[in-house]
Amino acid sequence: MRVHFIAIGGAVMHNLAIALAQKGYIVTGSDDFIYEPSKSNLEAYGLLPKEIGWHPELIDQSIDAVVLGMHAKADNPELLKAQELDLRIYSYPEFVYEQTQDKLRVVVAGSHGKTTITSMIMHVLKKLNREFDYLVGAKLEGFDTMVRLTKDAPLIIVEGDEYLASPIDKRPKFLLYHANIALISGIAWDHINVFPTYDDYVEQFRLFIQSISPKGTLVYNKDDKEVQKLVNENNAKINTHGYRLPSYTINKGVTYLQTNQGDIPLQVFGRHNLSNLAGAYTVCEWLGITRDDFYDAIKTFNGAVRRLEYVADKDGSIVYKDFAHSPSKVRASVEALSEQYPDKELIAVVELHTFSSLDDQFLAQYKDAMAAAETAAVFIDEKSLKQKNKKPIDPLILKQSFNREDLLFFNSAEDLLIYLRNLDYHNKNLLFMSSGNFGGVNFVKYIDNFFEN
Repeated sequence: MRVHFIAIGGAVMHNLAIALAQKGYIVTGSDDFIYEPSKSNLEAYGLLPKEIGWHPELIDQSIDAVVLGMHAKADNPELLKAQELDLRIYSYPEFVYEQTQDKLRVVVAGSHGKTTITSMIMHVLKKLNREFDYLVGAKLEGFDTMVRLTKDAPLIIVEGDEYLASPIDKRPKFLLYHANIALISGIAWDHINVFPTYDDYVEQFRLFIQSISPKGTLVYNKDDKEVQKLVNENNAKINTHGYRLPSYTINKGVTYLQTNQGDIPLQVFGRHNLSNLAGAYTVCEWLGITRDDFYDAIKTFNGAVRRLEYVADKDGSIVYKDFAHSPSKVRASVEALSEQYPDKELIAVVELHTFSSLDDQFLAQYKDAMAAAETAAVFIDEKSLKQKNKKPIDPLILKQSFNREDLLFFNSAEDLLIYLRNLDYHNKNLLFMSSGNFGGVNFVKYIDNFFEN
């Protein structure tokens, strides 16, 4: 079978291409830009396009399937040629479903915690030597790729994204997997450029519940009022299984899960991660994993990449970085560090760079998101504003939105570095939060300077 990828350089797209090549498919692809690590990964498997750009002359009847990535446009010349030839065109979630119809499909959804819960489930399954396929939105420790598709694995674990499937398919990706076991971790408005109102956004999760296969199972966070409301309204013929934040204690910077088998030390921390753990445990129960086996395996889980990721420490002061950018994620990460290290002052710095976070209407969602930090700062790269055709945001608006008169604001990476270099690190923890790159700030170089003071 020959499969052609339009926009092969995407994070999931290039990993899916590699997975299919490993499965024995003939894989080709194209893109107008391919950045690292996609470029090196594709090159290692002999899948890097010979020439960058779109080449409609390469689209012909020998192609069995076209997988279309979001980076492409609806008028992409290769897409137009494929449509002209009436080739079968898939979004990548559609194609994954096509490949896994005979497998048990576990789909993890929610505005926050998707990657971590998916990672926890995968970690436990691997520890227990269970055979499984997966699709996850981040590179995980212990896994070579972000996608695995095999012929024989009986189940697949999927991180279910609510963003659009492709330029010609405006449905959220998670609707297209038709989960057998689905999980919703929580709902907090995001992607305002696609879902302009809160109700629009919530509706996608209502549709997600309806997309669950008949006699399937919905695992859901009972502590989230919006999720609970959707479950109460739902009349689909599915099983429902709620979970709540488990009991835990913190002692000398270590979080312990309180269980009938005694206190279990964890390498992750924060109420959101404990809630994520409860969700992962509930899914694993439905997969036939015993309580003892789950607890034994989860003790060695040290978190998903870039999710409250340890960077460095000195004299008891610690630096973390986090993928957090939406209000609920920022709040969860700030509160986690504040609770875990109550004797340390917390300096929290968030970069706003997504369409949602740079929208005047959406900014109000950040109210009190960094209230638990002793010092709070916002960084907005001027390049991000220009790329998204956004006007500069008045620092006063930011202070009102975050509900902090003492909020610090930086629109220059150099100014941010100067401020950080002059900080006294003693008795302080530092948290960087962004799904971007802070204007290209070199974390490692900065941290050395931080600990010199």
